[in-house]
Amino acid sequence: MPVVEALKDLLRLRGVSPHPASGGQLTLGFENTRFAIIGAAGGIGSALSRRLRSAGAGLILLSRSAARIAPLGEELGVPTPAFDPSDLPTTLAGLGPLTGIVNCAGSILLKPAHLTSDKDWAEVIGSNLTTAFQVVSAGARLMMQTGGSIVLCSTAAARIGIANHEAISAAKAGVIGLTLSAAATYAPRNIRVNCVAPGLIETPLTARITSNEAALKASTGMHALGRMGKPAHVASAIAWLLDPENDWVTGQVIGVDGGLGTLLSPGK
Repeated sequence: MPVVEALKDLLRLRGVSPHPASGGQLTLGFENTRFAIIGAAGGIGSALSRRLRSAGAGLILLSRSAARIAPLGEELGVPTPAFDPSDLPTTLAGLGPLTGIVNCAGSILLKPAHLTSDKDWAEVIGSNLTTAFQVVSAGARLMMQTGGSIVLCSTAAARIGIANHEAISAAKAGVIGLTLSAAATYAPRNIRVNCVAPGLIETPLTARITSNEAALKASTGMHALGRMGKPAHVASAIAWLLDPENDWVTGQVIGVDGGLGTLLSPGK
């Protein structure tokens, strides 16, 4: 139909185009882009990888588990280079030119402070805040001359008080502070730094909560929308932040949380 074809031509001019991997559906235009995704084997990371690849993006997928990331790399036809998680900066420095970098890596620890050991604390800070800092540091070096986008992942629990979240809330609140400071530092270099703050998302990482009926009911009741989020919800927000068309957005913390971080609900 001529009208449909004309619409497709108009959308292509605006950077929106169908890509073979998307089944011919109109998608955001990420042709000629190249992104690194840290923690790509997880629920959010894999959803994001599929979304970006279907829109034509070039990807480099990184995970602490080579066995878990290899099938996704084969599915999408993208590299999954081996790396030493204890030396992430060296790996990132060797990735070459990037349009953007996303850190989806992290962990969850649900313990009150008095039951959190020094080892627990160090692991939570290392996997959540230190990794995020290393991604910003390496990403800034890689994009210093070209500009680009860095997206980090925090949590709604860093924005409100939730019992037994002391360590993870502290680490993820640090990610928010890191986002805001880095956004100010690197704005003159046209490097945008943003963050998403999800609520309870149905992923393998949250299985301890979602597999327990009582815990799941209590957790979902804290969200104003009364339900869990899906990895696709967070992946959509991250893709929007990465989209070069949205290059006037920086220093933002976007809640993808069913209202958990800002709204009162009967469960609170």
